[in-house]
Amino acid sequence: MEQKTNSPVKYIFVTGGVTSSLGKGIISASLAKLLQARGYSVTIQKLDPYINVDPGTLNPYEHGECFVTNDGAETDLDLGHYERFLNVPTSQSNNVTTGSIYQNVINKEREGAYLGKTVQVIPHITDEIKRRIKILGQTGDYDIVITEIGGTVGDIESLPYIEAVRQMKWEMGTNCAVVHLTLLPFLKVTGELKTKPTQHSVKTLLEYGIQPDVLVCRTEHSISSEIRKKLALFCNVKQNAVIESIDANSIYDVPLLMLKEQLDKVVLSKLKLPARQDPDMESWKKFLGKLKNPTSEIKIGLIGKYIELKDAYKSINEALIHAGVANETKVVVKWIHSEKIDESNIESKLEDVDGIIVAPGFGDRGIEGKIAAIKYVREQKIPFFGICLGMQCAAIEFSRNVLKLSGAHSTEMNPKTKYPVIDIMENQKKITRKGGTMRLGEYPCMISKNSKANLAYGKTKISERHRHRFEFNNKFLKKFEDEGMIPSGINPDNKLVEIIELKDHPWFIGVQFHPEYKSTVENPHPLFVRFVKAAVDHSRQ
Repeated sequence: MEQKTNSPVKYIFVTGGVTSSLGKGIISASLAKLLQARGYSVTIQKLDPYINVDPGTLNPYEHGECFVTNDGAETDLDLGHYERFLNVPTSQSNNVTTGSIYQNVINKEREGAYLGKTVQVIPHITDEIKRRIKILGQTGDYDIVITEIGGTVGDIESLPYIEAVRQMKWEMGTNCAVVHLTLLPFLKVTGELKTKPTQHSVKTLLEYGIQPDVLVCRTEHSISSEIRKKLALFCNVKQNAVIESIDANSIYDVPLLMLKEQLDKVVLSKLKLPARQDPDMESWKKFLGKLKNPTSEIKIGLIGKYIELKDAYKSINEALIHAGVANETKVVVKWIHSEKIDESNIESKLEDVDGIIVAPGFGDRGIEGKIAAIKYVREQKIPFFGICLGMQCAAIEFSRNVLKLSGAHSTEMNPKTKYPVIDIMENQKKITRKGGTMRLGEYPCMISKNSKANLAYGKTKISERHRHRFEFNNKFLKKFEDEGMIPSGINPDNKLVEIIELKDHPWFIGVQFHPEYKSTVENPHPLFVRFVKAAVDHSRQ
């Protein structure tokens, strides 16, 4: 069990070299999991080099999913990994962007905080970076803060972050450690792993004044002792600090692979911290056992407009994995582009699925395809789960085809619709700035007793995370109820509809919030668990 010590907060920095997308987020989360399993209180933060203030306005094709925290911060998708692995909520302090750093510094300059001095990258930008890095250590109850630095060493965008790390290492000594994740490419022609790119990457770090303490080497093949010796010699690290990170079948294998490599022990030694007890990873091993040995298999159609980039729906995909394990079922996701389905081909597209999820999103692209899919599964009694825009599409489909309100729509897509079953909140109508116009973060919801949602949650009061501007229009609520679509979840403060479900359907639920954000390895989300169970039941018919 984790417990806060009285010693100074320790900081671990995770940098990347050679290429991007090596999995710094997974390595950071895996290391944090092992340290947590040894009894330390740990959190992780992500420093993103881009100049956007947050990823909220980024197209998912640019940066994958935008993950939302309880306190309403729109953050990098790696925070989802942190929560899924550690089962501990993150906050706006866990994600820092270059945009927010410069915005803060410029605001201070405008307020006269620098007393007329010339504002420069060093010390003003680096001081702000260090301040943001240390916030978690000063305000949270943590022994260790792991900081993942986005991008690749050598990128011009990340230079101020690297300089801030150099300064912190100089100032804090053994209270800081640097883990460098790098790539050992395999040349098929010669049949060997090459260390030169890693040597150059470490050389670049050294030019910036940072000596990495640990090398984690991504590789397709096992690293020989000769390669470890060579890397240790050329990169100034101990041989036991050259860690193999071989390609894994699942991201959930990585903590156990890192345990085998003793990454946690090596890092603790660098930080002058005791190893304490052996990591308690029994529940994690049970999860992996069920993941790799399912007793059944189902196919879920995930309908969205960003399916070319799977990271756009990362949390949904992981929530399905968690729910599959809870049901001892392998969940195969069939990715379906919402722009490529309509009434003419919907049957052929969905004939082999055991359930569908209609994914969140913004804008009108692909909307009619989502509505066509919902009509099909409603009529064919196939399990349906609509998330955010998916729930709104379910309301539109029901309005058009059951309530016979021709042309019913959301005012997001058709501001002049005669039947605005989905409409913008009154207090948001005058706001025009993007990024500041949404209902963001955690809100309460009261669930009707004996509803499907109540059966899933096992309670009547919940709270879930939101990211949207448009809401169900309560002017149409009675019409919906009269025809069998019930509002089973209501926000107690403003009476907005949070959950809708069909009475005469095995499992048809739409939710205004994003349940996928709260699903973790230890606590799979109950709505996903019930949805997968309904899909398993459907597959056995």
